[in-house]
Amino acid sequence: MGSQSSVASASAHKSWLRWFLVCSMIVALPGCGGHPKDVLTPVADTSPQSPKVDMLIATTRTRSTVPGEMFNGERALAPAFADMTISIPPSKVRKKGQVAWPKKLPSNPATDFATVKADDLNIDEAKKWLSASVRKAPDGSVLVFIHGFNNRFEDAVYRFAQIVHDSGVHSAPVLVTWPSRGSLLAYGYDRESTNYTRNALETLFQYLAKDPEVKEVSILAHSMGNWLALESLRQMAIRNGRLPEKFKNVMLAAPDVDVDVFRQQIADMGKQHPQFTLFVSRDDKALAFSRRVWGDVSRLGAIDPEQAPYKKELEDNKIMVIDLTKIKSGDSMNHGKFAESPEIVQLIGQRISDGQTLTDSHVGLGDQILVATSGAATAAGNVAGLVLAAPVAVVDQDTRDNYATHVGTLAGSSSAQPAAANDCDQTRPTPSCKR
Repeated sequence: MGSQSSVASASAHKSWLRWFLVCSMIVALPGCGGHPKDVLTPVADTSPQSPKVDMLIATTRTRSTVPGEMFNGERALAPAFADMTISIPPSKVRKKGQVAWPKKLPSNPATDFATVKADDLNIDEAKKWLSASVRKAPDGSVLVFIHGFNNRFEDAVYRFAQIVHDSGVHSAPVLVTWPSRGSLLAYGYDRESTNYTRNALETLFQYLAKDPEVKEVSILAHSMGNWLALESLRQMAIRNGRLPEKFKNVMLAAPDVDVDVFRQQIADMGKQHPQFTLFVSRDDKALAFSRRVWGDVSRLGAIDPEQAPYKKELEDNKIMVIDLTKIKSGDSMNHGKFAESPEIVQLIGQRISDGQTLTDSHVGLGDQILVATSGAATAAGNVAGLVLAAPVAVVDQDTRDNYATHVGTLAGSSSAQPAAANDCDQTRPTPSCKR
C-alpha cells in the first residue's frame, strides 16, 4: 500500500508540474489583443484641436520606476500629488462613454486618449493648482472622483478624463487614486488599501471644507471606492460633529458596500448629510461575486430599490436612486454603466454644473471563468478553474495579464510576477522577450 501510495503521489506531482509548466508557457505567449500598458509617458500635442482635461491627482500609491506607469499598486508612506493633462480624441473617432485606448505606443492624440502633461507636485504646488482651477470654475466647485477595485493608475486617470469630458462638468477635477493592484485576485489587498487611504481622503475633505475659495464639493465614487468615500465622510462627520454644507452631492455608482454597514454609516453622519444618489443595477456580475465573498449579504449597488426594506429606508434618508438594470453597456460585467452610458454621464455633469442635487476594469474571460467556478475568495486555489481559463489566456489580454498571479498563488508563491507577455509587447520589447 505504501509503495502504491508513493507512486500515486509521484505521478500526481508530475502531472501537476506538467500542468504548471504548460500554464507558464501560456502566460509567456506574446500579446494577441488588448491595449498597451504603461501609457502615461507624455507625448507631443500633435492634435491641438482635441479637447483637453487637466486634473489634480492625489494618491496613496507608490511612485513607479516603470516608464509610463507613473504610480503602481503598492502603498506609499505618504500621499503624493501630480498635475496631468489628458488629450481626448475628437468625437468623430470616439463615442461618448468610451475610453479610446491607444493600440500602440506612443499614443496618437488624433485618435487616442493621450497624456500630454504629467508633472509631480509637492503639497504646496497642489494647493496652488487647486486654487487656480477653482477660480476658473464658474461656481467655485470641485469634483472628486474615487475609482473602484481592480484599477491600475492609468485606468483611473483615463476613466476620470472621459467622465469629466463627456459630462461637460466645469468643476475643478480631482482624482483620488488608492493602491489597487489591478488584478481580480487582489480583492483583499485592494479592500485593505481603501482602509489604508481613509485618513488621507479625510484630510483632503477637511482641506476642501476649510478653503474659502471652494464653494461646493461633489463626490463621485465607483465600486469599492464607495467604501473609501463613505468611511472618510463618516470619519469626518464624527470628528467635526457634522458634514459641511458645501458638500452637496455624493454619487454612489455600483457601490461594493454591505447594505447593513451602509445603514450604519448614514446614521453616523447625522441628519444633515449631502444629497446621496445611488446608481444600482441588479445584473451587476461583479457585485454578485462580491456578495458571495462577503457571506451572501446584499451589496448596496445591486439592491432592488422598490423592494422592502430598501424602499422605505431610502425614502427616509432622502436618498435618490437611479436604476440602471435595463441599460445596456459594453461592460460584460455590467459594473461600469454609470460611465459608459452617455445619457447618465451627461446627467451627472448637468446636475453638478447647474448646482442641483442629482436625482466605474481588468476582468478577462478567464477571470470570469475562475470566479464562476469557485467564487472570487477561492478562485486562486481552484485547479479546475485555472484549467478552464488556460485556453482563454491565449486570446484574451486581461486573462493573460492576470494569469501569472493565478498560477503563482495556486503554486504557493507569495510573490507572483507579472505575466511575461508584458515583456513581449511589441511597443516596448525587452531582452527577456523570447519569441
